[in-house]
Amino acid sequence: MDELRHSPLDTEHRALGAKMTPFGGWDMPLQYPSGTIAEHEACRRDAVVFDVSHLGTVRVVDGFDRLQRALTNDLNKVAPGRAQYTHLLDPDDASVLDDIIVWWHPDGRTFDVMPNASNTARVVDAIGGDDITSTRAVLAVQGPEARARLSTVFAEAAAVKRFHVATLRWNDVECVVAGTGYTGEPGVEIAVPRDAASALWKAIVGSGVTPAGLGARDTLRLEAGLPLHGHELGAGITSLQAGLEWVVAWNKGDFRGRAALVAEKDRGVHRILRGIATDGRRPPRADCAVISNGRTVGVVTSGNFSPILGHGIALAFVEPSVAVGDPIDIDVRGSILAGRVVATPFVK
Repeated sequence: MDELRHSPLDTEHRALGAKMTPFGGWDMPLQYPSGTIAEHEACRRDAVVFDVSHLGTVRVVDGFDRLQRALTNDLNKVAPGRAQYTHLLDPDDASVLDDIIVWWHPDGRTFDVMPNASNTARVVDAIGGDDITSTRAVLAVQGPEARARLSTVFAEAAAVKRFHVATLRWNDVECVVAGTGYTGEPGVEIAVPRDAASALWKAIVGSGVTPAGLGARDTLRLEAGLPLHGHELGAGITSLQAGLEWVVAWNKGDFRGRAALVAEKDRGVHRILRGIATDGRRPPRADCAVISNGRTVGVVTSGNFSPILGHGIALAFVEPSVAVGDPIDIDVRGSILAGRVVATPFVK
């Protein structure tokens, strides 16, 4: 087994009593002593900070054309100083090898391509560039009060707008800040040089922002209806099946996997990702069968209890004929959970 990597903030997490867990080859905080539900509620009602240093950063300079050929979205839709969500597809079957945020620096030449934790090497193989993951930490400050609390520590970062990107200085070190996140709440993500990461983390926590772990990050992204690679995206799953055709720029010219994706669009998808709300507090779980009129019509990819809604929620791949509003059942180890297909996000 490969040795786990550690965040530049590893010491800070342990000092706060974090429960650590392996994730994507990294040893990361799952939760702090307050617990996942408390951290989740803090993000919905106030502000939290996540360490997301396990995400990759691949820096590409003068690579506009390379990224256009490799990724599904069209950078011409945005401009320097903006961020864009996009997909990297398998060239043969259009599976989503990774879903990515691209941070386009204001200088116009530099792109920070942000892969999921375990996919950095795959992305480098596809687009080139330099893996600079080990040189920085990434802090995600999220929640309705995130910008107000952050403004007392790093006012310029707090002012970065949604899906904008800025290069800023904090305590004489250069940071890259993007108005992005994975919770459905407003906030920013800050890439800070590793040697300054602990000082910035302590300053943010000292401003009243609650530390939160990967447990809350997962329940928050599920309430927001956001896909997780390895569950709603991955081998055998295309952008169309995941309901994410909006990240595919059909008119920009050729890109990796385009021909296979066009073929699927022409014949129609054989499954589609839907949201499901269940009755009661017992949560649906990944790999449980989705049943309609006594027949299995799909499978749950992610499921959990929603702390905000007070009942179970799930994402599931189902037959395309299964529509919003339809009643369904989920088989959880032989116990049937009644529910219905609903629009996402579950929590707006």
